[in-house]
Amino acid sequence: MAAHAEGLTPEEIRKKNVNRILVVTGILAGITGLEFLFAFTMSAGVGRNIIFFILTIAKAFYIVADFMHLRHEVKSLILAVLLPTAFVVWLVVALLTEGGNIHIPRF
Repeated sequence: MAAHAEGLTPEEIRKKNVNRILVVTGILAGITGLEFLFAFTMSAGVGRNIIFFILTIAKAFYIVADFMHLRHEVKSLILAVLLPTAFVVWLVVALLTEGGNIHIPRF
């Protein structure tokens, strides 16, 4: 709708959309390439896991923002999607860290 108000033709709108999709796909491919680089060059450890976690969050941001069109929504809808997701991630982390302590006797 806004593109028509700018005076763009349907062909210009299509080219603009295709270019945006190609840019985001390139960013996702670059992040995936970095993940492969770190996977095959770094030794296993906490540092590598943190790098993978950060890169995964970056990929999730681009997927949600562009392919799920959340970037163009109002802030309240974005918060309505992201806050419950953050709480679910917090729950999973808490369960994973505390789950191993179930058989430890407490006095």
